[in-house]
Amino acid sequence: MMGNLSPGLKTHAVTMFEVGKLSDESLDSFITELGKVTDTAEGEAKRYFDHAFTLRDTIQFLRYNAAIDPAGIGAGVDLLRCESLNSLDASTCSRVLNKNYNLLISMAPLSNEVRTVSSSSPYHIGPPVPEVNSVWLKMWMYHITGCGPVSFLLAKGTRLLHLPPELYPYDRLMITTWGHESTIVNTSNVLMALNEALSHSAVLLQAYSKRNEAEIVYVTFPFDKPEANDSNHVDEEKVRRLNLVNHPALQQLSDCIDFDHTCGYVTFINCSKQFSERKDESPPICNTNVDIESFEDWKLLDMYLGVPLFSSEVNKHACNLLLSRKLCTEKSLIALTDSHRKLVLYLLDFISEHQVVPLAEDDYSGPGDAKSFVCQQMPGINLPPVPYPTRNLMFSANSLTEITV
Repeated sequence: MMGNLSPGLKTHAVTMFEVGKLSDESLDSFITELGKVTDTAEGEAKRYFDHAFTLRDTIQFLRYNAAIDPAGIGAGVDLLRCESLNSLDASTCSRVLNKNYNLLISMAPLSNEVRTVSSSSPYHIGPPVPEVNSVWLKMWMYHITGCGPVSFLLAKGTRLLHLPPELYPYDRLMITTWGHESTIVNTSNVLMALNEALSHSAVLLQAYSKRNEAEIVYVTFPFDKPEANDSNHVDEEKVRRLNLVNHPALQQLSDCIDFDHTCGYVTFINCSKQFSERKDESPPICNTNVDIESFEDWKLLDMYLGVPLFSSEVNKHACNLLLSRKLCTEKSLIALTDSHRKLVLYLLDFISEHQVVPLAEDDYSGPGDAKSFVCQQMPGINLPPVPYPTRNLMFSANSLTEITV
């Protein structure tokens, strides 16, 4: 899509596709061309223009920024294409990355169609393994927090004669076919499309809204902490104020995910609120300072690791946190690597527990058990595809259960 934004960007788009990267030497020209993009689009096309502007700002923030470089010298930036890196065998990919880079930072969200780069050397701020960028992460989060929209993870080959009763109250649903982006559909039209998708793919079916659009709020992390006033006392008004940083689900999630040493965002959804006063059609994009009336209607939707590019507001907040919380220092990155190992262990345990055939050592073609292999990121061994679900799962009424349809 980048090449369609302006004629000057086509050369860079072709280079990214054919070579697999834009080197730092070419970024001055690339930034100049991004600056020439005129935002005259509407609807879906506008999203790509917004991404271009945010990408430009992010490159300018990261380049030659000594506070971002673990070596403290302010190095240049290369843009790498994940698909090109994944076309290399694992040992070659590891050798290339370690020779040329001190730090990898993923954009967020990465497309479900893109296989993430798994690396602990060099350090990586982003999804540590592909499973963390998959539907499995959603179901795991809902399971451990008891918080999420009504969701059905349906195995390939399943056929529904009617919608589950739990989805009857909702006018619109979210469908995510395996390895693809989500789409929002009207409940009245969903059954035929759903069964067609299930004939060739596993599908995640979720409640989206009861009336009009759902309300969406993005909470960036590391989370903002209450500020001290001149008397060195915490601002009690900010502590009392209900905002989504204090949502109980995030408190539970923080027991398994180290939000203090990584960057990204959590999405909350309110499926039941009416928005008759809203004039624009796009869902609101908010940061952690949004005040809410109650936690009850707000559910976890998803979580992505990396620097968000889909919104200028969310991007600026994340970049400021990346800097102010010193996430790129050696100390923080070591802590991040350790927390990534724990997250992978939790997630792979969950996937294995909910498969007919648990994950096996042979699935990873490496020594030791699968979990320790993934955590160690051993060079020379290729990671397997993200496993398809083999059981039908339902998350409803704050709990996850296996179902037969």
